[in-house]
Amino acid sequence: MQKALAGGLLALTLVGFGSAPAIAAPDSAPSTGVAGEAAAKGVDFAGTVALSNCSGSVVRVPQSKADDPALVLSNGHCLESGFPAAGEVIVDQPSTRTFKLLDAKGAEKATLTASKVSYATMTDTDISLYQLTTSYADIKKKYGIKALEIEDDHPVKKRAITVVSGYWKETYTCKIDGFAYRLKEGEWTWKDSVRYTPECQTIGGTSGSPVIDHKTGKVTAVNNTGNEAGERCTLDNPCEVDRHGNVTVREGINYAQQTYGIVPCVGHDSKIDLGRKGCKLPRPAAAQR
Repeated sequence: MQKALAGGLLALTLVGFGSAPAIAAPDSAPSTGVAGEAAAKGVDFAGTVALSNCSGSVVRVPQSKADDPALVLSNGHCLESGFPAAGEVIVDQPSTRTFKLLDAKGAEKATLTASKVSYATMTDTDISLYQLTTSYADIKKKYGIKALEIEDDHPVKKRAITVVSGYWKETYTCKIDGFAYRLKEGEWTWKDSVRYTPECQTIGGTSGSPVIDHKTGKVTAVNNTGNEAGERCTLDNPCEVDRHGNVTVREGINYAQQTYGIVPCVGHDSKIDLGRKGCKLPRPAAAQR
C-alpha cells in the first residue's frame, strides 16, 4: 500500500502487525515528467489536500449542496488510528484531523479541520471520508477553491487519467489498463480495482490521491496500492484474483479503488447513509444482522 509515511509507521505497529512495513519516505518525489501533460488536460492541484502521511481531496457528489459540510476523500489505510481490520467498517468516529488545502499550483492555501470520520473501511474497497467543520460554500468564498466532483458512473477502460498527490504536490498520468475482479493484499481483499498502465509509477505518500478522468474532469477512483517486489498477495505486493480463483502477479503495476459507489450513499448535510437506495458500501457488522 502506498501509504503511511513518517509518523504513520508507529500507528501501523500499534494495530497488530509484527513489525511495521518497510516503507522509507524518499527525500522528495521523483520527477514524473507528466505534469505538463496533466496541465494540458486541465488537471491541477486545486481541491487536493495533504494529510500527515497521505494524499486526499475535498470532494462532493452531484447531489451535494453549497452549504453542506465539505468531505475529504482518502484511503481507509490512511486513517490516523491505523489500518482497519478486514471486515471492519468505521462510521461517525470523532476526529480533529487537519488537512493542508492546495490551490491550482500546489501552494498551501489553508488548513482544514475534520469534525469526524464519516466512513472508512478496507473491506471491498479502501476509502475514508472525513466530514469537515466548514462547508463547500465557505471554502469557495474564503479560498476560491471548488471541491472535486465524484463521477457517478463506473470508470472506463483505456480512459486517460491523472493521479494528483497533495502530499508530494506531484502528478502521474497514464490510462486505465483494466480492472481486477479481486485484488488481495495481506488480509484485505478489494473488489473491481482499477489497474493503471505502467506509466503511473505512484509511490508512498500518494495513497488517497484522487484519480481524475481527463474526459469528465471528475474523480473516478482513489489511488491506493501497487506491487513493489513481485511477491504474491503480501503487504505492499497485491495480487489479482479472477472469478475462477486464478492468481496473477504484476510487479511494478499500481492500482486504485473506484469511487462511483460512494455517490448513492451521501445524503442530506453530507451524511453517509448506508441505508439509502442504491448504496452498496460495506456496513458495520452489527448493521448486517
